[in-house]
Amino acid sequence: MKKKIISFVLIVLAASLVLYFSLKDDYDTIVKTIFSINKIWLIVAFILLFSYYVLRAICIEIIARKFKSDYKFKNALRMVLETNFFHAITPFASGGQPYEIYSLNKTGIKVADSISISIGNFITYQIALVLLGLIAIISNLLFNIIEASLLKGLIILGFIINFLVILILLWISIAKKTEKNILYIMIDICGKLKLIKNIEKKKEKLHTYLSDFTKCSELLFQDKKNMFCLIMYHLISLILLYLIPFVLFVGIGINIKLSDVIVIMSYVMLIGSFVPIPGGTGGLEYGFVAFFSKYIVGSRVNAIMLVWRFITYYFGLILGSIILNIKKESK
Repeated sequence: MKKKIISFVLIVLAASLVLYFSLKDDYDTIVKTIFSINKIWLIVAFILLFSYYVLRAICIEIIARKFKSDYKFKNALRMVLETNFFHAITPFASGGQPYEIYSLNKTGIKVADSISISIGNFITYQIALVLLGLIAIISNLLFNIIEASLLKGLIILGFIINFLVILILLWISIAKKTEKNILYIMIDICGKLKLIKNIEKKKEKLHTYLSDFTKCSELLFQDKKNMFCLIMYHLISLILLYLIPFVLFVGIGINIKLSDVIVIMSYVMLIGSFVPIPGGTGGLEYGFVAFFSKYIVGSRVNAIMLVWRFITYYFGLILGSIILNIKKESK
C-alpha cells in the first residue's frame, strides 16, 4: 500500500508539473488548440491505440497457447488492458510483468509457465523496440530528419540501456552455467556486505528463475518462425502507437511526414524508457516538445503533447483501473 501511495503521489506531482509548465505561458491558445482537433482524427487516434492493445494481446495469446492450448484471446486482451494500470503506476513499468504472471496463473497456467510467457513477451517486445530505435537512428543519420544534438546524449543512453537489456537476456539464455556462477558470486558479495539476507534462499529462487527463463528461451529460439512473427507483431503495434501524434497533427491541419513522426517517436520512447518516474513522466513530454517544435511553432505543440499523453498514458491507466474494479466487484 505504501508503494502504491508513493507511486500515486509521484504521478500526481509529475502530471501537475507537466500541466503547469505546458499551460503557464499560453493557456488560451493551448485550450483552443485541444478543442479544435478534428473529432474524426481524434477517433482514429483511439482506434490506433486499441489496435496496439489488440496486437499486444495476440502476442500473449500466441505464447500462452504453447503452454495452454485453449487459452482465449479475450483473456489476453483483458490482461493487457489491466496490465496498463500496473505499468502506469510503477517506475520503469516494473509492475506489469508480476501482474501478467498473476493473471496468467488465474487462467489455469502454472506459475513457472506464466513466468515463461511473460518473459517471452518481454524479450520479443524489447527486440522490436530496439530495432525501431536502430532504424530511427540510421534513418536520421542518412536523411537528417531532425537535429538531435540537444538530446543526442539521452537518445544514445536510452538506446544503449535497451540494447544492453537484450544482450543480458540473450546471455542468460545461452551461457547457462557461466551466468549462474557469476550471479551466485554477486549474491555472496551482497550477503557479505549485509545488503541481503538468507543467501541460500536467494540462490534457490535465482535457480528457479534461471530455469524458467532458459525454458522459455529454448521454446522461443527453437520456433524461429514463431519468434519472427511475434517480433513483427510488436513492431507493427509500436508503429501504430507512434502514429498517434501524426493523426493529432493532421487533426489540427499540420503537414508532417509520417516517416518523420515514426523516427521522432522512436527517439522519444528511447528517452522515456529510462526515466525512473512512473510512466516516464517528464522525459517523454520533454522529448516530444523538443523534437516536434521543429514542425509546429508556439504553444500548439504543448497542446498536442497533452492530448497524446492523455491518450497513450492516462487513458490506459484509467481504463485499466476501471476493468480491475469491475472484475473485483463481479467476484
